[in-house]
Amino acid sequence: MIADAQLNPAAVELGNFFPQPPDIVWRALTEPDLLEQWLLRPTGFDAAVGTHFRFTFPASSIDEIACEVLAARPYEQLTYSWIYSQAEHRARWIVDWTLRPQGHGTRLLLTQTGFDIEDRRQKMIRNATERSWKRSVLPRLSEVIHH
Repeated sequence: MIADAQLNPAAVELGNFFPQPPDIVWRALTEPDLLEQWLLRPTGFDAAVGTHFRFTFPASSIDEIACEVLAARPYEQLTYSWIYSQAEHRARWIVDWTLRPQGHGTRLLLTQTGFDIEDRRQKMIRNATERSWKRSVLPRLSEVIHH
């Protein structure tokens, strides 16, 4: 977890350290077979700006998330839009992964923005999203990176 007084309260901002170098962490963020192991199955994904792709949920009423790669700098940054178009309340977020070499390992910062915390429902979604990243998604990412 990153402690910083300048953090945006409307954003989900989480940091992790991995003892592996940035190229290993980058693979987990960008290779479809690895992405599926810790996040969701991507369809049409390529780590190139302008690529439109989808994440699919195999057993959910919200069966896809539409995405577009907004930034891609190998071993440094991957940013994409994340749109639940079929959700009851359409939502559009930006998910940003920033990788920084640290010693022999990698500092990874996840930032998810687009939440309107003045809206009670959006604030609840933001808090639930943060819990999900912390409790299940990032631990699964860590397992994929360590194997």
